[in-house]
Amino acid sequence: MSWNQSPARSSTSKAIRHAREMRRELTEPEKRLWWHLRKRLPLEGTHFRRQVPIGSFIADFCSLGAKLVVEVDGGQHSTDQAIAYDQRRTDFLAAQGFQVLRFANADVMHDIDVVLDTIHAALVRSTPTPNPSPQGGGEPEA
Repeated sequence: MSWNQSPARSSTSKAIRHAREMRRELTEPEKRLWWHLRKRLPLEGTHFRRQVPIGSFIADFCSLGAKLVVEVDGGQHSTDQAIAYDQRRTDFLAAQGFQVLRFANADVMHDIDVVLDTIHAALVRSTPTPNPSPQGGGEPEA
């Protein structure tokens, strides 16, 4: 799915409405990461969207082209109930082919370079290598 194709067709109407509300109410760590994703981490084919409904869940940030979801978690994510919910969401997203990265609010606010390096590494890993590889030469594997 390319960055400009909406995953809405597989999203619930409740998730779509909630995502619209959440886009207007980003937390400070989400605002900070959003700025950095747009200004410091623009890679070809890695356009990020914010508050993206996927199924009945909402991803904080998503690059549909790279199949990468980035979550920014505050203290409310540390309860047993929240941990179980986050695991269900991660399992669902993984079943849809997404890789999920999670960062604490404090990491985004105080260690943004580490956060961006981690996201960049995931984006580079998700970029397909041509077959055959230009470095490897030779014939493609059968």
